[in-house]
Amino acid sequence: MSEHVTLNRGRRALLQSAAGVLVLQAAAAAWGQAAPSAKIRIAVIGAGHIGGTVGGLWVKAGHPVFFASRHPEELKDLVARLGPLAQAGTVEQAIAFGDVVFLAVPYLALPQIGKDYSKALAGKVVLDAGNAMAKRDGALAEEVEREGIGVTSQKYLPGTRLVRAFNTLNYKVLESEAGRPAPRLAVPIAGDDAQAVQTAAALVQDAGFDPVVVGKLADARRFQWGGPGFGQQVSAAELKQKLSLAP
Repeated sequence: MSEHVTLNRGRRALLQSAAGVLVLQAAAAAWGQAAPSAKIRIAVIGAGHIGGTVGGLWVKAGHPVFFASRHPEELKDLVARLGPLAQAGTVEQAIAFGDVVFLAVPYLALPQIGKDYSKALAGKVVLDAGNAMAKRDGALAEEVEREGIGVTSQKYLPGTRLVRAFNTLNYKVLESEAGRPAPRLAVPIAGDDAQAVQTAAALVQDAGFDPVVVGKLADARRFQWGGPGFGQQVSAAELKQKLSLAP
């Protein structure tokens, strides 16, 4: 009980600095919760349905977001609608801007992104929302089926602090159900870097959903396309039950 009192009394003062946020993150992790996040500069690569929707939710939560696509001039309406925290440009500009990079591109594009931007992406927290589908992605989808999507994505994005996130729900569901009254919809995540997973969990919360940490990247196959956690429009408690995770 005394630990709860101490955390509550110190919360306001701690939130006045970035260092305070890090302390709160550690404390929240100890209590098994995702921490409230500081404002994070986010790059969204692929501003289509998923990228545009999730990026827009982060802007509404107060995060500055840089959207990038092959045709950034087509993003003017999106940026204008979202307001001053949103901007658009090239992939190079977005990666340079972002402390966190959100990849929402067709999965077949992932190896080329890793090849073209490996140096710029090195050391960054990268949230990967792609899904591999046999009809579209061919041999790459076969590799995902063999190795699991988390392991495969990390192979093509070496040096990144990779987290799988936001790949299980349709953009229309993400748009309509964000921030709904409890119980909120669950978004499963997985990654090998504990701090990156905490960052992803906080951003899932800021988008209006409840994060469920499924495990390491090898465990991301449990919610890849066709897996038991894919497409589940359920609460965090229900998703944990479906995937036999600890409550």
